[in-house]
Amino acid sequence: MGLQVLLASTALKTVSVTGLWVIPLLLGALTYHNYNSYDPEAKVLDKEPRREYDFIVIGGGSAGAVVSNRLTEVKDWNLLLLESGPDENEITDVPSLAGYLQLTKLDWQYKTEPTPYACLGFKKRRCSWPRGKVLGGSSVLNYMIYVRGNRYDFDQWESFGNPGWGYRDVLKYFIKSEDNRNPYLAKSEYHGRGGYLTVQEAPWRTPLVAAFVEAGVEIGYENRDINGAVQTGFMIAQGTIRRGSRCSTAKAFLRPVRTRRNLDISLNSQVTKILINPVTMKAYGVEFVKHGMKRVVFARKEVILSAGAINSPQLLMLSGIGPKDHLRDVGIKVLKDLPVGENLQDHVGVGGLTFLVDKPVAIVQNRFQAFPVTMNYVVNERGPMTVLGGLEGIAFVNTKYANSSGLWPDIQFHMAPASFSSDNGQIVRKILGLTDELYDSVYRPIANKDAWTIMPLLLRPNTRGYVKLRSSNPFDYPVMNPRYHEDRLDVNRLVEGIKIALKVANASPFKQFGSRLYMKPLPNCKQFQFMSDEYIECQVRTISMTIYHQCGTAKMGPSWDQKAVVDQRLRVYGVQGLRVIDASVMPTIVSGNTNAAVIMIGEKGADMIKQDWLNRKR
Repeated sequence: MGLQVLLASTALKTVSVTGLWVIPLLLGALTYHNYNSYDPEAKVLDKEPRREYDFIVIGGGSAGAVVSNRLTEVKDWNLLLLESGPDENEITDVPSLAGYLQLTKLDWQYKTEPTPYACLGFKKRRCSWPRGKVLGGSSVLNYMIYVRGNRYDFDQWESFGNPGWGYRDVLKYFIKSEDNRNPYLAKSEYHGRGGYLTVQEAPWRTPLVAAFVEAGVEIGYENRDINGAVQTGFMIAQGTIRRGSRCSTAKAFLRPVRTRRNLDISLNSQVTKILINPVTMKAYGVEFVKHGMKRVVFARKEVILSAGAINSPQLLMLSGIGPKDHLRDVGIKVLKDLPVGENLQDHVGVGGLTFLVDKPVAIVQNRFQAFPVTMNYVVNERGPMTVLGGLEGIAFVNTKYANSSGLWPDIQFHMAPASFSSDNGQIVRKILGLTDELYDSVYRPIANKDAWTIMPLLLRPNTRGYVKLRSSNPFDYPVMNPRYHEDRLDVNRLVEGIKIALKVANASPFKQFGSRLYMKPLPNCKQFQFMSDEYIECQVRTISMTIYHQCGTAKMGPSWDQKAVVDQRLRVYGVQGLRVIDASVMPTIVSGNTNAAVIMIGEKGADMIKQDWLNRKR
């Protein structure tokens, strides 16, 4: 659509319009306007909020977009969606440009607190935490990998005292959202067709990903649908893409329903406080800032917090809901003492494990000529620009520390047909925040060379971090400390994960490319024998890469769980009319990329709201 707008505006600016030429041009403009109004992928309208709504949803990300869509299916309800950022743009549509969106106005640009245990190869020992500040949230910035998690993750949630959250209960919500367009999965009982969210493989790939999957089979794993009956195994990645372009939750769930009269969306509207009556303890509205002006809007039924695992706990605490001692320290009146911001979990991986190849089969920026590659993408919806943020393959493997069943793996692999310097140092080093010493000594020498990588990530860390307020100012970024690698077992699992990755890389399918490990040691790890356990541990702590899967900071649990913030229906304990529906509620992190699970939480949360309110009328 952006291309059509560009062409139309260019034509109107450059063509001399006189006499009868005006009539067909006006007719064409009107036709385009009418077409745009009914195009299911046209941009949403940024509306001026009214004074009061039935529901207010804070955050238009992976969960908030779903909740807003589903609740406005009830025509008697009206809903306001408040999003801190703007709408998507043409660049966000392009899968391969995912990294270019970081450190822009679409990204909150968070950083973790300095730590002596991890992130040692990044500037000031701080890991970058990109989070989406845009309609669609982090589904606009992520690498689009569609992984639901392991069935045992959800059964574990239920065993913690959360009835209705077992795998048998949540599977239907994954299927409900999905429009899976992979032909070989068309008849699978684990996948859906016709949902809002398009899932498919990228239409272009390198031969390296086929070798990756074949290598997995050679070392004893199956090539399988990791979103099916069993997760353990290797596969070519499925992603949230549609016709070669990113399918964010904004595109999937909001654009098709943007003309609903009971749905208002207000962009660039940062919520600063949830309004709670201190006597009745009922949430009745929110304060937000738009275009520099503070505003207030009221909710008749509920306020639904879907701002993500960083911003949701921040807003709860700013509103007086959180650990009482911490709130008093920053000068906020305590309304409800709850462990908000605790239980922070994330998937942390090991970056930099690089393999060189002799054949021109990897993604090297200088090899691709901009114009033909771009035109292939625009016209044919194919080519290198459709690759899922540069990722092609995924796998789930078992270390010696994994569950004895072999069905609940503890390490995930992301395979990419590129290295940290395949872009000649233009973007990747900046978005990661690699130190100049690390990049210049190790990765600059292989800039623009054919290479590929495996990034092992820890699926279920033992460590629990926290999010705290830096001050009572809602515009001050919160304090974020994931406490990466403070637990010895977490490190040991990743060390074993790298050993398995080396087995994959040494398998026969890669020999046709002359694949070999790049053996330049990290400057701060030179004292250890290369690829010894001590060296690998040093690499684990040096290039500690977040996979952007923060969760757990408003934990779901029964009333007797002292760490719980919400109940199994996602209602905040002790506060009426307030729910949290996003990654914050996960009791434990799911085994895999979190976006699909957050969409599921949005689907199930919306269903529970409908049940709770519609049943009152009966």
